[in-house]
Amino acid sequence: MAQKRDYYEVLGVTKSATPDEIKAAYRKLALKWHPDRWVNGTDAEKKTAEDNFKEAAEAYSVLSDPEKKARYDQFGFAGDQMGGGGGFDFGGFDLNDILRNVFGGGFNFGGGGFDFGFGGGSGSGQAQQRTYRGRDIRTSVKLTLEEIANGCEKEVTIERNRPCPDCQGKGAMSSADIKTCPTCNGRGQTQRVVNSLFGRAVSYETCPQCGGEGQVITNPCRRCNGTGLERRRETVRVKIPAGVEEGMQVTVRGEGHAAMHGGTNGDLLVVIKEEAHANLRRDGNNLFYTRIISVMDAMLGCEISVPCLDGSYKVKLDAGTQSGTVIKLRGKGLPSVQGYGRGTGDLYVKILVWIPRKLSRSEKEMMESIRNNTTFTPDLSRDDKAIFDKEKNIF
Repeated sequence: MAQKRDYYEVLGVTKSATPDEIKAAYRKLALKWHPDRWVNGTDAEKKTAEDNFKEAAEAYSVLSDPEKKARYDQFGFAGDQMGGGGGFDFGGFDLNDILRNVFGGGFNFGGGGFDFGFGGGSGSGQAQQRTYRGRDIRTSVKLTLEEIANGCEKEVTIERNRPCPDCQGKGAMSSADIKTCPTCNGRGQTQRVVNSLFGRAVSYETCPQCGGEGQVITNPCRRCNGTGLERRRETVRVKIPAGVEEGMQVTVRGEGHAAMHGGTNGDLLVVIKEEAHANLRRDGNNLFYTRIISVMDAMLGCEISVPCLDGSYKVKLDAGTQSGTVIKLRGKGLPSVQGYGRGTGDLYVKILVWIPRKLSRSEKEMMESIRNNTTFTPDLSRDDKAIFDKEKNIF
């Protein structure tokens, strides 16, 4: 088997060649070696033209793609986009797509009697009938944090196109009223052949009579006027996974608009809207709660109730709790969506101490009597110092 030539050598360009230079070099070689130019040549000349044409197309398909070019520059034929035995995988591109990109227009080249084996439908001359797809529908749902924590099902009411009940979506009352298009013979496209200097060029256009469907309706359904569709207001149940966030989108396949003449339904796109919680604030999977306690509770210690998404949770505060203290309740946050991420978040409880602004005369006298006690003199031990340093960083 002959050794493969370097792609830059094949096209006659350097590694620093611009995309336009690579395209121009391939265009020149494609015109030179296109087999239609060698129809009247000998068998050896035809074989040489075919091999050179394939080689140039292969080189261009790699060097014209920035990602493939970068991989080829680094790994040569051993790059992971290269096919069997270190060579290029011809199943990955359509030769006619390359030719249309370089020469423009909707042309397929043929007529020389050569089978290039590149695959792809466009070069076979067989046009495809139009396949319709229904439009997607976008709507939104509001969720509480409790619903987000556990996942839920919500009902959304939408207006959408559905198959006509009279004709079952066919657009005609009887199958006998649907005929093969006489203009394109059911292909959905018309063909135009132009004889050029380099052989025969074939272009395809959407059939003007059937609009690409390949069929025409001779007696349209009166209810839907031949579209096969009817507008309806319907309710759809949507399953929402746990852990979703504001702005995320849940896709329900096939629940969008129905397509004409039995095509593929569109999708229903449900955008998540998150309702504000009365006590909790969300940041990713973590939740935050602020609790204000009295100065006496802070000095003597107390028990507080913390609202969690699965009910209230009792937390005991030690005597001498400082304002700004943060307590972490592990696993009391929100789960990651469908298990992706770092698992369930946590709930952080921040304690703030309320200082009364006014005291009665007796209260003031009592506080004055203990003002100078060493107990009430700030003692920034290691734990307390960390709290106050963190609070100072706010400024």
